[in-house]
Amino acid sequence: MMTKFLSILFLFFFAFQANASYILIPMDAEGQKEHLKAYGITYWTLERQQKVKWLLNYRGGSFLLPDVEEIKKECQIRGVSFEIISDSKAEEILELISSPSQNMEAVVLEKAPRIAVYSPKGNQPWDDAVTMVLTYAEIPYTVIYDEEVLQDQLLLYDWLHLHHEDFTGQYGKFYRAYRSAPWYIEEKRKAEELATKLGYSKVSEAKRDVALKIRDYVIGGGFMFAMCSATDSFDIALAAEGVDICEPMFDGDPSEPGYQSKIDYNKTFAFKDFILERSPMVYEFSSIDMTQDRRIIKETDYFSLMDYSAKWDPIPCMLVQNHTSLVKGFMGQTTSYRRSTVKSNVLIMGENKTNGEARYIHGVKGKGFFTFYGGHDPEDYQHRVGDAKTELALHPTSPGYRLILNNVLFPAAKKKKQKT
Repeated sequence: MMTKFLSILFLFFFAFQANASYILIPMDAEGQKEHLKAYGITYWTLERQQKVKWLLNYRGGSFLLPDVEEIKKECQIRGVSFEIISDSKAEEILELISSPSQNMEAVVLEKAPRIAVYSPKGNQPWDDAVTMVLTYAEIPYTVIYDEEVLQDQLLLYDWLHLHHEDFTGQYGKFYRAYRSAPWYIEEKRKAEELATKLGYSKVSEAKRDVALKIRDYVIGGGFMFAMCSATDSFDIALAAEGVDICEPMFDGDPSEPGYQSKIDYNKTFAFKDFILERSPMVYEFSSIDMTQDRRIIKETDYFSLMDYSAKWDPIPCMLVQNHTSLVKGFMGQTTSYRRSTVKSNVLIMGENKTNGEARYIHGVKGKGFFTFYGGHDPEDYQHRVGDAKTELALHPTSPGYRLILNNVLFPAAKKKKQKT
């Protein structure tokens, strides 16, 4: 009787193994109709303590998930395309990926990263691409600002996004166009009030210390992502530590004589040898940005993503996963980076070679990582103050937005010793 029972049990186990299956979320152009929400499904799965394999360079960077009924239902609810594949098919795919002849890799994602967005409370209506896409993909995040950063609350998070902040204390250099606008006057008042509350006599001094805290967070092992003016103004604030670069309309007293010669490029994350824009009447921070020097029309404004070895350079390979290597360009206060100002140890992952500009860059600082992405909104070519927000339901397969979400999942990857 026992022998018969064991035989049935063995046959049941064998049949179960033979029918075991996985959920494949394809990320190529043909196989997926909701690329952005697919990242949300992956994050949702990680939140439930289920591991995911990120198949780098396989069908646009697809995801391999366990075949759990709740995951399938969630895909259906969110409109995410998925395929059920057998255990043998999954093994076949993983065997192909592991082949030395294939520029592919399967990276294990283990834990949903805790996400913070550095943004002022009660933000103005012109939007932020990261908060929009996190909301659209249904990935949760916490908004923090100066108080939380100065109180060392960054230690609670794995991933930090810098909203379109001006870390130099010049209020985004909107002075010429908007100094009489009610919203500008109110934002300046609120910034000064907060700085005073925090014990500073100037907004620029408060922003400097916030930038230093963020620097320490990254050096200690944090992941930082920034777009548009938060990228260059952050580095400028670090380089100008202890130097007054603000004119009287910003901080009440003149800038420091000869301040350009006192800029310390050794303190920055990504940029070097830049010249600061002195005039408060010019909507620009420095020579890092190429917005005013670009000679590209909208119809031909694209940048290309670099190709990396998935097996030997998995980090940049993760960050450029896409269903196309050509991404539509888009503008911002800081649109792109002059190649001559990018440090040699920083990877240029996306560039417009014709125009000589870097659009998407990545680097290591201490134990942590940072990614800078030029431009304001990947699906709004020239976003202006007061413009309506982008409706991402109209752009569910946006390659430009996929780059943001690659960064969101990056900290979830299983840590392993880097090859040298």
